[in-house]
Amino acid sequence: MCGVDLTRIDGIDVTTALVVVSEIGTDMSRFPTDKHFASWLGLCPGTKITGGKVMSSKTKRCANRAAQALRLAAAALRTSQSALGAYFRRLCARMDKPKAVTAAAHKLARLIYSMLTKGEEYTDQGQAYYEERYRQRVLHNLNRRAQQLGMALVPTAPAVQTA
Repeated sequence: MCGVDLTRIDGIDVTTALVVVSEIGTDMSRFPTDKHFASWLGLCPGTKITGGKVMSSKTKRCANRAAQALRLAAAALRTSQSALGAYFRRLCARMDKPKAVTAAAHKLARLIYSMLTKGEEYTDQGQAYYEERYRQRVLHNLNRRAQQLGMALVPTAPAVQTA
């Protein structure tokens, strides 16, 4: 109906896709960017900053059925063996669960926006791909931080576990 299969995204089933499409329609031209779309859904963090200090960053309350459906889809990512599932579990380890659900729903909203505007299909890279990218990102940041401190990281051979 909208040109792309939204159910290809992990966590989004047929009913979630129908709720989102019925709430927003298929014409995404009224949202200039994915940030505008996520803000309309009420999934963006707020920015109450005064004097350079962040006073609050909680999301605005909003009675949007599409946002509720995306939050439910994000909560379903807990057991998913996909890149989105690994992303959600990493967020849960870093913050409390309601914030992680909102952040994952925000990511789902950005994916839906890009699918509907560009007409491209979503392909999941998998949990292993996400974990490897995260590992590479951590190593890069560690190397950069070590260079700033005038040090160098030396890789060692991984320890072999015996059973």
